[in-house]
Amino acid sequence: MIEAAPASASELLASLHARAFLKPWSASEIEKLMENQAVFALLHGNGAEANGFVMAWAAAGDSELLTVAVVPEARRKGVGAALVTSAGVAALVRGAFSMHLEVAETNDGARSLYKKLGYEEAGRRHAYYAGEGGSVDAIVMRRALPRPVV
Repeated sequence: MIEAAPASASELLASLHARAFLKPWSASEIEKLMENQAVFALLHGNGAEANGFVMAWAAAGDSELLTVAVVPEARRKGVGAALVTSAGVAALVRGAFSMHLEVAETNDGARSLYKKLGYEEAGRRHAYYAGEGGSVDAIVMRRALPRPVV
């Protein structure tokens, strides 16, 4: 089940982010992001059963995936794909025509997922992410959001 996550869920989202990433976002960072009217978060599961979330923004016809956090034991089970797809639908409802994201050049699993979901490489940000062995480029990916046929 995927549902909207309110700002009051910042502690839960931060705990999921900490399980998914080596450099997690804090609850206060998430809460601050959620204060922006353009930002939304979607949660996969609920409470103790939650195993991932996506955070994005949508404004002025564009949208961006800010983070997709899936706990390790739920990976490769469709959770990430469901979250990314749901974020696209939510952005479309908010008037977005396209969605973009940045992903570490070394994150082959995420890049493969995004490509499978219709995202295409649109650019590169040199040395965008700090890594253990040095900096890593970010690959900028973008896709048009499908318009409903009337």
